[in-house]
Amino acid sequence: MALIGRLHPLLLHFPIALVIVAAFVELVAIVTSNRTWHAVAVANVRAGALCAVAAALTGWLLASSSVVDDVRSLEWHRWIGTTAVMATIGAALATAGIDGHSRTVRWLYRIALLWAAALVGVTAHLGARLVWGADFLRP
Repeated sequence: MALIGRLHPLLLHFPIALVIVAAFVELVAIVTSNRTWHAVAVANVRAGALCAVAAALTGWLLASSSVVDDVRSLEWHRWIGTTAVMATIGAALATAGIDGHSRTVRWLYRIALLWAAALVGVTAHLGARLVWGADFLRP
């Protein structure tokens, strides 16, 4: 299990990129009213949800097998990350049959996607602080 946990640094970049790009592209779809951008966002959030599950599972395994100095930051990273995965899965599930639904359903999907992207960003920041420290960018 420790070996699988060590895959976390490899896997974590995919859901970060996919979910944030999905949110950005969905915003482009809103502004331009172009359905192609919406299709790109849907594909990205679905792939991002799958990758997020893998990243979260490996992250939990990594955290349970290694020694982390900042346990408080790890707990925040762990639980906000788990919430981000759930929000991403929710947004991905909301895409099922979205084209035949009302505008309300589409906006619920969009809100879930933007919320997921925000949570992914916060989780990524906390994870980077765990690895690189809070003063990494300071001269």
